[in-house]
Amino acid sequence: MATIEKFPMLAEGYAELQRQLKHLKEVERPENVEAIEEARAHGDLSENAEYHAAKERQGQIEAQIAEIEDKLARAHVIDPKTLSGDRVVFGATVDLLDEEDRKITYQIVGETEADAKRGRISYNSPLGRALIGRKVDDEVEVVTPSGDRSYVIERVRFI
Repeated sequence: MATIEKFPMLAEGYAELQRQLKHLKEVERPENVEAIEEARAHGDLSENAEYHAAKERQGQIEAQIAEIEDKLARAHVIDPKTLSGDRVVFGATVDLLDEEDRKITYQIVGETEADAKRGRISYNSPLGRALIGRKVDDEVEVVTPSGDRSYVIERVRFI
């Protein structure tokens, strides 16, 4: 029997997916239906570029809706404030020191929530995978596209 893979995410990531789904269903889908109707009114569909573009967009919208609904159905929402311990787990905020003793802070989040510029990295990223299960004072080596990096875990928080 197959098991269903869960998508771990924070509550705000779940809410963002819900917002995107609502926008697709309540704004983009109806606008696209109108575009199809308008293009259909122009006559011959075989050479109607607007009609074909609108139908293609309709397929894209429906695919996005299906993908988001699937992620929401398989979501495993995790509240970091309910977690504790000294090990890095999903949802943890980790303070690191890099090779130049610069402090870097990342929160371990789901794939749809990752945004390195905001200090949020996916648990599936090279650094995320390297950090999971580690504890304070552990040294972490990571192979990245820009070269090998080394970090020391300074602090693990659940905020």
